[in-house]
Amino acid sequence: MVLDNTSSIIQPDYDRKAELIAFDETKTGVKGLVDTGITKIPRIFLIPLDENIKSSDQPLLPKPIPPTIDLNGINEDPTRRKEVIEKVKDALESWGFFQIVNHGIPESMLEDMKKGVIGFHEQDSDVKKEWYTRDGQCKVVYNSNFDLYAAPVTNWRDTLLCSMAPNPPQPEELPPPCRDIWPEYSSRVLKLGGCLLELISEVLGLHPNHLLEMGCAEGLAVLGHYYPSCPQPELAIGTPNHTDSSFITVLQQDHVGGLQVFYQNRWIDVPPIPGALVVNVGDLLQLITNDKFVSPQHRVLANKNGPRVSVASFFSTNKIPTLKVFEPIQELLSEANPAKYRGTTVKEYADYYSAKGLDGTSPLLHFKI
Repeated sequence: MVLDNTSSIIQPDYDRKAELIAFDETKTGVKGLVDTGITKIPRIFLIPLDENIKSSDQPLLPKPIPPTIDLNGINEDPTRRKEVIEKVKDALESWGFFQIVNHGIPESMLEDMKKGVIGFHEQDSDVKKEWYTRDGQCKVVYNSNFDLYAAPVTNWRDTLLCSMAPNPPQPEELPPPCRDIWPEYSSRVLKLGGCLLELISEVLGLHPNHLLEMGCAEGLAVLGHYYPSCPQPELAIGTPNHTDSSFITVLQQDHVGGLQVFYQNRWIDVPPIPGALVVNVGDLLQLITNDKFVSPQHRVLANKNGPRVSVASFFSTNKIPTLKVFEPIQELLSEANPAKYRGTTVKEYADYYSAKGLDGTSPLLHFKI
């Protein structure tokens, strides 16, 4: 028996799994629900009553803003590079989250990516259904909620995922709305990710190529998230409180907003900045840095204003089988700072993350020594 948030009446006949299966079998996601003209969200999307208040618990205090770092000149001016490394260090140690400008990806390309994501999710349902799958081994995966059957609450979000490295799909394997822009954008993000991992290596006092040589930029998954307009946004969540399973994540968000990071015991908005990209620490970077950098909790609110579109680029080989084991970096360990995590392959970590779902607890606990 569960409590229905909209009526506060116990509903003994609620079969959540049956409703999840029915939703899944439509193969049209949340967008399909909205297209039917619903005015009340189905029960599978209802968040617990005590989570309905989305604002900060300390509304009267001035809210800090995640740092924005200008990457201009970092490869030409050594002094400028040192300044940026210090800013990255401060951001990683305090927030685990920051925005970047002058990152080398043209704003026109960012716009084309958003158009591609919208084009895919808003195309005819019968065409879109052909891409719908829950097989995580596919190079191209479209579905709603990767953890649909594991998570306690269904997210108000549909996703197109494409594995773009190390074995990118051929153009004809990509959906037509994304076919031209996706590979071009991915190559630029891979280059940017390499630059960021060099800076992070230097923050750690290591050789600039250290994280690259470890293989932290070998894999790239690009996800096009689509958050339809929600008729009851106070009762739903776009993406619940979670951390990312990546080494680092590079995120492009649109103008709608709704992304929040948990900082100093309260939720802080990450304001959209035209042309900027959001960067955050993932679980795998936290593991190999032995908690030097912490993967931040973040979430996305549901919104009546929609759709909201974002493009998340995860640096991780995800479920691609490799024998490479990742463990805390030896150079960062000492008698006073012993390893806190056991070694793991990325696939083992990704499999555990997927099976567990976004339930509000850190997957890293499973890998603690």
